[in-house]
Amino acid sequence: MKIVGFETFLVPPRWLFLRVDTDEGITGWGEPIVEGRAETVQAAVATLMELLIAKNPLHIEEHWQVLAKGGFYRGGPVLSSALAGIDQALWDIKGKYHEAPVHELLGGPVRQRARMYTWIGGDTPDDLADDARAKVAAGFTAVKCNVSAALSPVPGAAETRAIVDRLSVLREAVGDEVDIALDFHGRFTSAAARRILPLLEPLLPLFVEEPVLPEFSRDLRHVTESTSIPIAAGERLYSRWDFRDVLTTGIAVAQPDLSHAGGISEVRRIAAAAETYDVALAPHCPLGPIALAASLQIDFAVPNFLIQEQSLGIPYSTGNDLLDYLVDPAVFAFSDGYVDRPVAPGLGISVDEDAVRRAAELGHRWRNAVWRHADGSFAEW
Repeated sequence: MKIVGFETFLVPPRWLFLRVDTDEGITGWGEPIVEGRAETVQAAVATLMELLIAKNPLHIEEHWQVLAKGGFYRGGPVLSSALAGIDQALWDIKGKYHEAPVHELLGGPVRQRARMYTWIGGDTPDDLADDARAKVAAGFTAVKCNVSAALSPVPGAAETRAIVDRLSVLREAVGDEVDIALDFHGRFTSAAARRILPLLEPLLPLFVEEPVLPEFSRDLRHVTESTSIPIAAGERLYSRWDFRDVLTTGIAVAQPDLSHAGGISEVRRIAAAAETYDVALAPHCPLGPIALAASLQIDFAVPNFLIQEQSLGIPYSTGNDLLDYLVDPAVFAFSDGYVDRPVAPGLGISVDEDAVRRAAELGHRWRNAVWRHADGSFAEW
């Protein structure tokens, strides 16, 4: 079998899909994307795919090594995300070739269902609580939200109390039976995190995600030792080497993204490395259906999986969501906060190619917001 061609599709709300074709009629799908830089990744995919035309798609590890290292310059979000989507597509082909879901090829399932969480939002604490109650009524047992808008480097009393009040209202609304994860989105300095996290401890968040920017990840021990709250990090780390120093800092949860961190092949290795430090895995995935399908294949194959992010209801997806591009959306149906193990070959989904092509005619130019502090200086989004 040989790879004979590929296509990429910019589809709303902010995603990039990849189709890889073979001479035996087996097609694989991947989702190579950096949110807000889709066109840049699209160009990188085209460059990398030059190396795969006429090659056997089943030789995934050989291709991963060449694509990751063969260009001399390596790593970073764009190249790693291009590689991630290609890797997903090759695993999709391999699973379909062997008529097995990818997790079967990774050693077989270690669980029969995977816990999911959903995003909630609201401009006020009461709005946030209302959205949380609605998501719980829809069947979720875990939710996640941002804890603040733009934050001062050293938060004052008003900013600090607003964060505590936000979580207090949310906890009262859903009770202790619902887990609440908090995303700091890198908006906190280490000093701010050390000040605020102890105040949140009585409210028992499931974890706090990305309390500081990835540039300071190797210094996370200053944060982890300041609180009993489990710390999660990794959505902006792109390889096992990026995670190497972070896993030693006392984090509780690693969050590689299957569309950023080298795909299924690399995240499997990151999960194994995390296990050696007693760190759980919760793949980052505010993305589309292919990225979620790839994430689930890892979730069912690794023993240290904790919980899976997904984008249904996320604010970025207004007008389109991940179910719009599937032939059978029921593959992502969940009950009691869990999704059942996928059993279809490859990534376990059937992409609605007609819907993808129609959406690609519209395309998108999604960009994240650029925030400012009150004094006009740049603020982390």
